[in-house]
Amino acid sequence: QVQLVESGGGLVQTGGSLRLSCAASGRTFSTYAMGWFRQAPGKEREFVATISWSPDSTYYADSVKGRFTISRDNAKNTVYLRMNSLKPEDTAVYYCAAGLSWIATTARDYGYWGQGTQVTVSS
Repeated sequence: QVQLVESGGGLVQTGGSLRLSCAASGRTFSTYAMGWFRQAPGKEREFVATISWSPDSTYYADSVKGRFTISRDNAKNTVYLRMNSLKPEDTAVYYCAAGLSWIATTARDYGYWGQGTQVTVSS
């Protein structure tokens, strides 16, 4: 069982930066692939980024590639999403997820989800 708690969301202007954190409970955090998804009002949840459990491989949605960076600190049971050059279209609730695949880009591959953190980018 894994419990996930996101933090770090907020309001930022276009071009600004935020770093989201996701703290995980459980002693087997290092064996889970971790992902970030987001959901904007009226839209479906979409994949943002994922990082494998070991060695650290990463994969990004085209819409965030070059602007967002996912990383993890297994000693702290935490995964991060650094978001630079933010755009109004990045506005959404961002969810952290944990899954048993080595790496995964679809929501169905993740069995554990956080409650989400709101990111709002003003124009």
